[in-house]
Amino acid sequence: MDTNNSEATTSGEATTVTGDPRELWQLQLQPESRQRIVNKIMDTLKRHLPCHGQEGLNEIRMIAARFEEKVYAVATSQSDYLRRISLKMLTLESQSRTVCVAAKRKRVMAP
Repeated sequence: MDTNNSEATTSGEATTVTGDPRELWQLQLQPESRQRIVNKIMDTLKRHLPCHGQEGLNEIRMIAARFEEKVYAVATSQSDYLRRISLKMLTLESQSRTVCVAAKRKRVMAP
């Protein structure tokens, strides 16, 4: 029996965590914390993506969960995990603002 392996999950999919020191941080991150992070990602996505009805909400939930899973799998520490997610959310916010400002300038400059 291998005691160095553990499993973590957010969306029903198991992620195996080996005894690799880079992955040991994952054992300390509670599933509830990961779910809260997925919920925050969803909140950001809802502000920037069209969301029509329950189907749109389910799509956003799947996008958020998939993104969180990918970051969780490649992050080397909890701070790296949080940094990667924060950076992506800030980039999304920034891109959205840039598009908004550009649209306003077009309207102002239009004859």
